[in-house]
Amino acid sequence: MKKSFVIKGDICYCQSLENLLTIKDGFLVCQDGISQGAFANLPDQYSDFELLDFSNMLIIPGLVDLHLHGPQNHYKGLGMDLELLDWLNTYTFPEEAKFKDLDFAMDKYRLFVEEIKRSPSTRLSIFASLHLPATILLMDLMEESGLISYVGRVNMDRNGGADLEEDSAEDSVNTTLAWLEAVKAKGYERTFPIITPRFIPSCSDQLMDSLSKIRSSYKLPVQSHLSENQGEILWVQDLCPGSKSYADAYDQFKMLGFQGLKTIMAHCVWTSPEEEELLKDKDVFVAHCPDSNTNLSSGIAPIRRFLDNGLKLGLGTDVGAGSSLSIFKAMVDAIQVSKMYWRLVDQNAKALSAKEAFYLGTLGGGEFFGKLGSFAEGYEFDCLVVDDSRFSPWSEWNIEERLERVIYLAQDSDLVSKFVRGRKIF
Repeated sequence: MKKSFVIKGDICYCQSLENLLTIKDGFLVCQDGISQGAFANLPDQYSDFELLDFSNMLIIPGLVDLHLHGPQNHYKGLGMDLELLDWLNTYTFPEEAKFKDLDFAMDKYRLFVEEIKRSPSTRLSIFASLHLPATILLMDLMEESGLISYVGRVNMDRNGGADLEEDSAEDSVNTTLAWLEAVKAKGYERTFPIITPRFIPSCSDQLMDSLSKIRSSYKLPVQSHLSENQGEILWVQDLCPGSKSYADAYDQFKMLGFQGLKTIMAHCVWTSPEEEELLKDKDVFVAHCPDSNTNLSSGIAPIRRFLDNGLKLGLGTDVGAGSSLSIFKAMVDAIQVSKMYWRLVDQNAKALSAKEAFYLGTLGGGEFFGKLGSFAEGYEFDCLVVDDSRFSPWSEWNIEERLERVIYLAQDSDLVSKFVRGRKIF
């Protein structure tokens, strides 16, 4: 049984995209890792729960990172003058190949997990590399961290170069099955496998077909990349001439929401209206990664259109093309690029507000993990306590204004405490 307790502080969370709830000097109740709700006055039935008094501090849900790469953290900030495909070949593939060395992997992954642990993220969906021992190592470290994550062993049997390419589709499939059986034997409580074809250019038709069958057999979600870069899209057209679009190429292999199993597609910068309808119909989660899309000159995803059309949407840091592991920064970047989209592309596409960006980083992305990203009754209890006193006196601004300043100004050092499913991380 998880510990039950009450947190007192200035509570702020999204009830929906449009509705932000704030409670000054409120009480947030956790019972066995589940939120029982947030209250202006503590109900009598919780009066004997331990009280954790964070008066005047901001209490918000844990943040959700729907897309990042564990092996890329140690070289984030390099090669930002390159576009996607050149960046992959110059930095990503050569560096990721080094994770064959387990000592190298331990050194880099330990630092990555420590940084993630201190970040505002409580839930993550992570790409590992294609190396089985290193992927298990990352999953071990994530399990020890107390955070909850999906981790994927990357599949790629073509276009990875001599040092980062599996020998065949059969080899990739067999290694994936060995990985899944090893994970099952580990019996993780907080770390889960996710099928991870890197992207269509890295996976042959035979491999994609086999991964689809594995996904269906093991009842697993999928994560991959979609329409990040225009050169990538043209490449997919050459590789998959029978497909109607990049999204359709995935759908032909039943990778988009098949049998109710969840799918994350990162980026979706250049998706067509037809692709957007397909993503919506399949309940695909779009991971918006504005930092990396800017760094690699990929473009600006039409986030307002996605929201207006009812697509499922969250945020990703996409480290290492993204430069920070903070979803607060991803919120700021999402707001800023949406302003550029409004100014330069479509003046009918209203820019994101801070409240909407906060929704994407909590309740929007949290839905991928189930009932998460809110303090409403019945939601899993992921929580951050933020001391924003260094910005200005607490009494000077209301809670919504303080939240906006936290989004723009907070550093990891401003996090006083972090809870995941009711478990205190620090």
